Amino acid sequence: MIKEADWITPSATYEDHAAVVYFKDFKAKGKITEAKLYTTCLGVYEAKLNGERISNYYLAPGWTAYHSRLQYQEYDVTKMLKGTNKLEIEVGDGWIRGRVAMKVPKFLKTPSAVLASLYIKYDDGTEENIITDETWNTKRSNISFNELYDGETCDANFKDTKPEKAKLLKWSKSILIPQEGEFITEHERLKPILITAPNGEKILDFGQNMTGYVEIELDAKVGDRVILDCGEVLDADGNFYRDNYRSALAKIDYTCCDGHNVYKPRLTFYGFRYLRVLKYPGKIDPSSFTGICVYSDIKKTGHLECSNKLLNRLFDNIFWGQKDNYLDIPTDCPQRDERNGWAGDAQVFTRTASYNYDVYKFFDKWLQDMAAEQHKDGEVFQFAPRGTMTYKDIMSLPYQNSAAWGDAATICPWEIYMTYGNIEILKKNYKMMSGWVDYITGATKDKYLWTGHFHYGDWLGVDAPEGSYEGKSNKELIATAYYAYSTSLVIKAGKLLKKDVSKYEELYKNIVKAFRKTFPSYQTQTEHAIALHFDLAKDKKSTADSLAKMVKENGNKLTTGFVGTPCLLHALSENGYADVAYSLLLQEEYPSWLFSVRMGATTIWEHWDGKKEDGSFWSEKMNSFNHYAYGAVADWVYGVAAGINRVEEAPGFKEIVIKPVPDKRLSWLEASIDTRCGVVSSKWVYEGDKVRYEITTPSPATIVIEGKTYKVGKGTYIF
Repeated sequence: MIKEADWITPSATYEDHAAVVYFKDFKAKGKITEAKLYTTCLGVYEAKLNGERISNYYLAPGWTAYHSRLQYQEYDVTKMLKGTNKLEIEVGDGWIRGRVAMKVPKFLKTPSAVLASLYIKYDDGTEENIITDETWNTKRSNISFNELYDGETCDANFKDTKPEKAKLLKWSKSILIPQEGEFITEHERLKPILITAPNGEKILDFGQNMTGYVEIELDAKVGDRVILDCGEVLDADGNFYRDNYRSALAKIDYTCCDGHNVYKPRLTFYGFRYLRVLKYPGKIDPSSFTGICVYSDIKKTGHLECSNKLLNRLFDNIFWGQKDNYLDIPTDCPQRDERNGWAGDAQVFTRTASYNYDVYKFFDKWLQDMAAEQHKDGEVFQFAPRGTMTYKDIMSLPYQNSAAWGDAATICPWEIYMTYGNIEILKKNYKMMSGWVDYITGATKDKYLWTGHFHYGDWLGVDAPEGSYEGKSNKELIATAYYAYSTSLVIKAGKLLKKDVSKYEELYKNIVKAFRKTFPSYQTQTEHAIALHFDLAKDKKSTADSLAKMVKENGNKLTTGFVGTPCLLHALSENGYADVAYSLLLQEEYPSWLFSVRMGATTIWEHWDGKKEDGSFWSEKMNSFNHYAYGAVADWVYGVAAGINRVEEAPGFKEIVIKPVPDKRLSWLEASIDTRCGVVSSKWVYEGDKVRYEITTPSPATIVIEGKTYKVGKGTYIF
């Protein structure tokens, strides 16, 4: 239906970043029995019929690989139509037209445009298809400015401008795809408290770092204004702080009409815990404000809880960090001038993500965008989608990809397959998976290693030299380890898909051999953890002993960054040092997971010391307080502490291994995952020196309790 329509764009010239309303008045030709609207846009849209919002989908049509994929939506509007009707589609800049898309200055701005088809069926059997064409009109919206980084400006008094005829736009319709991802919807609603900062500024505190926007409700006079800007944390003195937003203005500017006003941004989103009130008519009433959390409509499937209050807050922070950064794509952060689908962050967190929430549909769509943007030589970019950049523009950048980032092409499909057991995810992505390994093979300087290439290394490692973002770990060791791991996943996926993987099997053997020869010893925690966790260390016992010693001698503190941290606890517990892993998990001093909790974090930080003990900050250039990657530790809690594990031969939890590893520093711990087969849960409680275990499994399971193995069927078991 939608491909019968024409792309339309304004013939009039409106201000830069002003939203445009496309509209069509029409009369029904009889009694309507069915009506469906198919629509998409270049930007983001809000569609209304007769003044009523058509759906609960916000920021539609979402973010995809716009060069080849643009989602359109289908809505049932049968009950919304009347005799005389007005269809309006308001379009803002969004991801395709805003700053987030314009990574290279030479880019011309993508025009505002709409494509829509309203199919109507009448009771006499006749049909009508109202499509976007030159009979549609446009006008400027009362939103005079909208931008994902900078916010939204709205004047409730703005009068409709004179309607102008739309004109046709030559734009591809071959890129159109039906909705693949989850809808972006509104979720939790939070009320703030009003605080007065030491410098006298008025600040609204919502108590939780969140992604979304604020709804404002107040009685006012014509011309009264409410102006707010966003912050995640307060400074050491308790004053408002937003330097870490970098160039993102993240501002809400609303001009009131006379009487009762209700306003919330329609075409953008923000990341914030605090709103600074820059302007407000009269005395500020905090009850006039409601924070609305906005993210993809993913179902919560995981649960973690224990006897330690700080650890419980960490678990909450992990869930919040995921929600906040799962707004259509897995963003790195929701607040500053970035918000991209960084692949490195996504891959280290995928297992945790798939336990916490049902993210099959979410990842299925995002991985298709990554695959669509894969170059013919197998190279994948460091984030997806890449905005409006062409491959030529990407190649003009100082770096395009890196080990651990590009490896999302293999790791994410495999992790999603393992959690949900749907082989379709491998079928769709095997070409990308094998292509990525082929790219490394062709791009490396030294055969069977991954050298002579840019790599981020152990990004933001604690052991990074002063002034550097890159940890001390050998980048080429990390890269080669990931090369080996990605190759192993291509082999596994290929065998499942009945592919000939003999060349990858031979390649894997040679990579392992070259790794062990080139990197016979390890210097940092990350190097040890990577070698152990990816099963590359020739002498695992001595490597594990060395790693445990390093951690203990460092006061049971980590020195790892984005790459080493997700492997660290696993490397220890897999090799007889679960007690040391627990020591790291329960550590409260910097650097640790619980340090940020002690410092008041309500989400996961980008830096272990994003805010220091004295209240000062790490560099504002790279300091997000809502950066979920370190939350990957939750998969260790699910899989080791609680002991819930998938079985490779029966993915999707069709069979389960449950092998809890308790530690007396916690008196109890429980975890559960609502799998495709049902809820699996594991709880252990210390009763004196003995431990009581309660296990529920929806599938055949192997339960290992204190060295004893039990083969059981579906049910609940007490040990």
